[in-house]
Amino acid sequence: MEKIRLSKLMSEQGFCSRREADEWIAKGWVKVDGERITELGTKILPTQRITIERQAQAEQKQRVTILLNKPIGYVSGQAEDGYKPAAVLITAENRWNKDTSAIEFHPLQHKGLAPAGRLDIDSVGLIIFTQDGRIAKQLIGEDSQIEKEYLVRVEGKLSAADLKRLNHGLSLDGAALKPARVSWQNQDQLRFILKEGKKRQIRRMCELVGLKVLGLKRVRIGKIMLGDLPVGQWRYLSVEESFM
Repeated sequence: MEKIRLSKLMSEQGFCSRREADEWIAKGWVKVDGERITELGTKILPTQRITIERQAQAEQKQRVTILLNKPIGYVSGQAEDGYKPAAVLITAENRWNKDTSAIEFHPLQHKGLAPAGRLDIDSVGLIIFTQDGRIAKQLIGEDSQIEKEYLVRVEGKLSAADLKRLNHGLSLDGAALKPARVSWQNQDQLRFILKEGKKRQIRRMCELVGLKVLGLKRVRIGKIMLGDLPVGQWRYLSVEESFM
C-alpha cells in the first residue's frame, strides 16, 4: 500500500482543506496513531488513524461563511482592470438587517476569507465567501456535485433542438460540457441548473445556440437560496444551514 501525504489525506477524509491541514500540522494539532506530527510533507498509510486536537476543532467552528448578493460591476476575486472585488462590500454597514445569526461582524473576519466560486463582473446574485476549507471543497472541489441555479434573460429565438443541446450536447474549449438542466422560466428568461462553472459558461452556451444574454442572476447554490437578500448586502451562513 502506498503512503500518501498527510495533508492530502486529511482533505480527502473531510477534516479540512489541505492548506488548513498544513497549518494544523505546523501547530502540532494533528496526531497519527496517537503520535503528534509536526513535519510538513509527512506521508502516512491510508489505513492509519488521524486525530486532531480540540484547538483545531474550536478554530474551525469560529470560521465564518458569508452569502453576498453581488451587484454588477464587482469582480469575484482580486481587483482587476480597475474594478473592485466583491469582498469590499462585506462591511458592518452592508450586513442585512434581517440576518438572524448571532455572530458579531469584525473586520478581522476578512483574513482567510475567499470566494468559493466565481460570478462574472456583469452578473448578479449569490456568491459565497468562506474561511472554511471544507465548504470551499464542497463548492469548487474537483468532485463537487453542488448545483448552481441561474435565471438568464435572453434575446433571440431558440428551437426545441437547440434547447435540447443546451441541456446536453455542447462543448467549450474542446471539452464536452456536463449535462445541465435548462428550461424556459417565462417568455424571455431561461433557468439554468449546472454542476460546473467554466468561465462565462452560460453566456458562451447561449452564443452557441444564437442567443444573446441580457441579464444573468444566480439564485441558488446547493440548498442555499438567494431569497430576499438585497443587492449589495450580505449575511452569515447559519449553523443550521448547509449546501448539501
